[in-house]
Amino acid sequence: MSGMNIIIPMAGMGKRMRPHTLTVPKPLLPIAGKPIVQRLVEDIAAVCNEPINEVAFVIGNFGEAVELQLLQIAESVGAKGRIYYQDEALGTAHAVMCATPALTGEVIIAFADTLFKAQFELDKSKDGTIWVHKVANPSQFGVVKLDENNVITDFIEKPVEFITDLAIIGIYYFKDGDNLLDEIQYLIDNNVTEKGEYQLTNALENMKNKGLQFIPGEVEEWLDCGNKDATVYTNQRILEIKKDELTVDFSQYNHGTKIIEPCYIGNDVVIENCTIGPHVSIGNGTVIKNSTIENSIIQNNCTISQAHFKNSMIGNFVTINGESKEYSIGDYSTLN
Repeated sequence: MSGMNIIIPMAGMGKRMRPHTLTVPKPLLPIAGKPIVQRLVEDIAAVCNEPINEVAFVIGNFGEAVELQLLQIAESVGAKGRIYYQDEALGTAHAVMCATPALTGEVIIAFADTLFKAQFELDKSKDGTIWVHKVANPSQFGVVKLDENNVITDFIEKPVEFITDLAIIGIYYFKDGDNLLDEIQYLIDNNVTEKGEYQLTNALENMKNKGLQFIPGEVEEWLDCGNKDATVYTNQRILEIKKDELTVDFSQYNHGTKIIEPCYIGNDVVIENCTIGPHVSIGNGTVIKNSTIENSIIQNNCTISQAHFKNSMIGNFVTINGESKEYSIGDYSTLN
């Protein structure tokens, strides 16, 4: 059957994003009004240029409401959504294997805490594409080495010494998913691990040694959602990149309010006597009065007054009254 499967491993707990991930899995945190994972699926669908059969989400025990939301995200790109579970964190290769039925034919694997800006066409003459981006600190990433023909010669997980600065961003295309499945099964059967986990880089290394050719796909921008500051920055960049899609009528907020674009404002939001922006995303049902806010994400149903802050991330149902500092506040908090 022609068409593509997409596998999105997202079972991690998002510990670096607490308190926001205590109530919401990290890939469902909103960036410019849409969950991270929804933006990821939409962006991949846009570069795929062919029908998507299935979007397989590999999750932990996130609850029924989250699962329904994920299935709707798959439907929004014309695909069937399926939920698979990873009960313990045993590495990237193990996470992919949890979605075994989807590992057939053409497959894109995308880890759900990354967004990207790219213009690329899939090169299907090769066995696969590994998307990379130059980074300043390669020792924190899986990296690739290339030969003179731009074919990948080595996959190295978190190199201690400098070898290359091309980091794997967590998005992969495979022409033959069944082949990848065989290699992951080999790792598990033979207990081939790195620091106790089954890593995709080991499977890729084995495939390359058997003569498969992988090429790098370069992205213009790699946006990480690993912690609060990175997520606030990603919100800033997505507001800039997608600003033509943000159809918000700012004229309704003219009660002594100045909105500095780009911003995203959800439904049923009240803003009075404020300066908002640039780079602020505000969720549905939030009320903000007599405040100055820039470069921040505020989620749904918050009440904020007499507050002045920037570079902040505010959860749902948060009440802030007259404070000025930088915040990372989880759901249902009150600051007076």
